[in-house]
Order: sequence, then structure tokens, then C-alpha cells
Amino acid sequence: MSSAAPDANPTRLQRLRAGVADPVLRILITAGFVLTLGRGVFLTLTVLYFTLIVGLGAFEVAIVLTVSSAFGAAASVVAGHLSDRYSSRILVVVFQILSAIALTSYVFAENFSTALLLACLYSVTSSAASAVRSAIIARAFEGEVRVNARAVLHTVTNVGIAIGSAAAGVALLFNTPFAFRATMVIAGVVILGSVLPLLRLPERVNASAQPTTVTSDTGTTTAIAPGRSPYRDPRYLALTAFGTLFGLQFGLAEIGMPLWILHHTDAPISMVSLLLIVNTIMVIAFQIRASRGTNDVRHAGNIVAVAGLLMAGACGIYAASGYVSFWFAIVFLLIATLAHSLAEVLGTSGQWGLSFELADQRRAGAYQGVYGLSWPVSAMLSPLIITAAVSNGVLGWAGLTALLLLATFGTWAISRRALRG
Repeated sequence: MSSAAPDANPTRLQRLRAGVADPVLRILITAGFVLTLGRGVFLTLTVLYFTLIVGLGAFEVAIVLTVSSAFGAAASVVAGHLSDRYSSRILVVVFQILSAIALTSYVFAENFSTALLLACLYSVTSSAASAVRSAIIARAFEGEVRVNARAVLHTVTNVGIAIGSAAAGVALLFNTPFAFRATMVIAGVVILGSVLPLLRLPERVNASAQPTTVTSDTGTTTAIAPGRSPYRDPRYLALTAFGTLFGLQFGLAEIGMPLWILHHTDAPISMVSLLLIVNTIMVIAFQIRASRGTNDVRHAGNIVAVAGLLMAGACGIYAASGYVSFWFAIVFLLIATLAHSLAEVLGTSGQWGLSFELADQRRAGAYQGVYGLSWPVSAMLSPLIITAAVSNGVLGWAGLTALLLLATFGTWAISRRALRG
């Protein structure tokens, strides 16, 4: 009998160890966990800090978040191009340090102008760091390992943000300007600490120097293409646009679901926290598993289409929860959140796979910078689109469902066209 049988059916622990065997991934996991601890605090306190401590109105807060997201989108593109020309190791460290400084500087926000300036600085530096990290993943790994790395890091992000959000509860408990500012400073210091593991990144995460010409044995000189610009790749631009539309589902969880529960259902407002916890647990439990095989373009497109159908079902059940009694509303919201969460892990896994596989690897930084636009642009659009959707009952939910189906089946069509090409 062969002694290799245990390896043929590895345990969950063995699969986890194999998944993080690469030293680059271990560095990114450590840095990412520390980073998201700080970001979890930041995400929980920002709006409340601007409202309760700085004294901004709801409209001013909306302007701050929208404008800063726009600057972050631009920074993502620029940083992607920079990572194709300069050391990604150095760039990610520099941008991470600057983002920690920008977050810590929130304690100096005294009015709308300073809050807007500091929010833009933080959005620019954090988005730039994120774009460079995506370029590092694109270069350091290949095929299924690359998508698995992205899934592992996304899972770590959810764990870190959950813990950071819980830690932010200390500031909310005291609810004083000092408590808010002290917590912001601590979050900035934590983010600064995330730089330390990144100092150990190897040279292979940098862009390779591409020769401009080669000379054959016969003396013929041939120019080497520097790689296609993502702005001349309509297929990739369309993929980014559809990814932006699908990103509305994050806004649905963070903005739409709380508003719907508060104004349109008989369910208690405490359901908001419960549903967000359910979503976090689902992502942590299934994101890595869902990413398997998404380096295959066909499979990636198929699971994005499945995600679209699940999101359509979730939207329908969310809408129905507004027309039933107390206990039925609670059950409907739980079922909708389960479908929504599963759609999230499938959709994001498939999109990651396509964003890597359909990119020109000679310009990995530029391509990942362009795809990185999908998150900040979606964050800009979400408040308006999601609020309009949940404010218009069944008609609004139908419109949102149509947008999400367009995003997912548009992505599926791109994958099919790529296979034919």
C-alpha cells in the first residue's frame, strides 16, 4: 500500500498550510491583517466622527465621502502605472506610511474644508497602496495560486475589519472627542505597523525590465512590444465597468439594507448588526473555497452568472420582507442575506480570476490599476443608486436587480467572448 494516501485527501489544515506556503503570501497576509485592524476602526468611526465631533451635516459628509472616493479612483490608476516603472516594494511601503499619517491627521479636522482635505489625502494614499498590492499579487503568483492568494487576503481583510470594528466600540462607549481622537491615532499607528512585514518582500514582486529590442543570430533586430495599454483594451474596460456595477451589492449591504429595515419593515433595527455578522461569517467561511478554479476563464464567467441569479433572488426576498409581519420579515431578511453573501463570494472570486487572466501581464500594474477603479467608483455611485432603489419599493428593487443582472451576465458574456478569441 502506498503511504501517499493522506496527501491524496489532504485535511483542511493541510490545505490551509499549502495555501500560505509562499513567503510572499505570508508577508502579505501578516501586513494585510495588521492593516485591516486599523481600517476596521477607521470604517466604523469615520462618519460618526465627522458628524458628532467635527460637526458636519449629512450633506457635507456625503460630499466628503464622494469627492475623496473620486480622488482615490484617480490615484489607483496612477499608482498602477508607477508600479510598472518603479519598485513595487518601495511604492507599497511609501503609500502605506503616507496613508497612516493621513488617517492620524484626522484628529486635526475642525471644519468641512479640513475634513475634505484629509479624507482626500487618505483616500489617495490608501487606494494607491491597494493598487500596488494588486500588481504585486499579479506578478508574484500565477494561475489558481494567484486567485487563491487574493481570496486568502480578502478573508484576512474581513477578519481584521471585524476585530477592528469591535475595538472601535470603545470610542463609541465613551463617546467623547478625546476617545474618538485617541482611537483614530491608535488606528493610524496600527496601519503604520503594517509596513514592517512589507520590508521583507523579495525583488520578484517588481516589474521585470522588458528589453525594447532583440537581435537574432542572423543580425535581424526585432522590436519587443512593451505590452498593451489597458485603455486600448475595450474588453478589459468593459470588465471593469461591469465590476463597478456589481460593486453596488456592497452598498446594498452597508447602506440599502439598514435603510430598508429602518423605514420599510417591521423587523427590529438590531437586525442590521446581525445581518452584517452573518455576511462576514459567510465571506470568511467560503471565499477561499469559492476562488478555486477561477483562473479558468470559463469557470470564472459561469460562477459570476450564478452570483447574478443569487443576487436577483436576494433582492426579491429583501423587497418581500417589507410586506410581511414581524417574524416573517426577520426570516426573509436572513434568507436574503445568505443568498446575498453567497453571491458576493462567488461574484468577487470570478471577477478576480478574470481581472488577472484577461490582463496583459507585461503591464500588470496598469491593468490592475484600471480594474482597481471599480471599487472607488462604485463607492461614489452607491449612495445615490442604492438610496433611490430602497426608497421606491418594488420598482426600485426591480431596477437594482436589473443593474446587477446586467453586471453579472455582461461579465459572463466577456468570458465567453474571450474563450472564442
